[in-house]
Amino acid sequence: MTDGGAVEPGSHDFETMSSTTVYSGAIMALRLDQVSMPGARIVEREVVEHHGAIAVAAIDDDDNVVLIHQYRHPIGRRLLELPAGLLDLPGEDPLVAAQRELAEETGLAAREWAVLVDVVLSPGFTDEALRVYLARGLYETDRPEPELEEADLEVVRMPVAAAVRSALAGEIVNATAVAGVLALAAARAGNVELRAKDAPWPGQPTAFLRRKAARKSED
Repeated sequence: MTDGGAVEPGSHDFETMSSTTVYSGAIMALRLDQVSMPGARIVEREVVEHHGAIAVAAIDDDDNVVLIHQYRHPIGRRLLELPAGLLDLPGEDPLVAAQRELAEETGLAAREWAVLVDVVLSPGFTDEALRVYLARGLYETDRPEPELEEADLEVVRMPVAAAVRSALAGEIVNATAVAGVLALAAARAGNVELRAKDAPWPGQPTAFLRRKAARKSED
């Protein structure tokens, strides 16, 4: 404690005093939390619960990163992205999900996997987080028949150096792709050893999956 009874910075317990669910849908829920703040204040915080997600920076033998060009309705245009998907199956291994999404979106599999980077996407209002894997030793595999937006999906191979320039030039703006491409460049520049493909992920979101499981058990 500091003089006058003030709490030392970094030591306050931000306790959730109450929580109200406003909306719960297919891929997200919105809740309103009453949270204790320093100085004995209680304030409201809007929290979007979301599935965790995975993405894959797949690098071929010519040092191209495999991107997808996909329509995103909320912003009304196509974006260059890494192959990615939601962790929406209870208990699914994130690595297994990454392997599935790589096959579904690109028709590729990989012999070598590592964890590239973990990202908390917008912690001011959502618990959404994702893990980006690095995949190498690519080879073709069966690809399921695409549906909906994925039926229009274009696979693009771009040299890693060009992808870095595109991210810095504002041409690749998808947060996952920017994080993955720049993390790869940083790891190479610093000769950083990546984490194992099965490294722990303590920040993986689970609240929305638990919510859906509880709702299903009540039906």
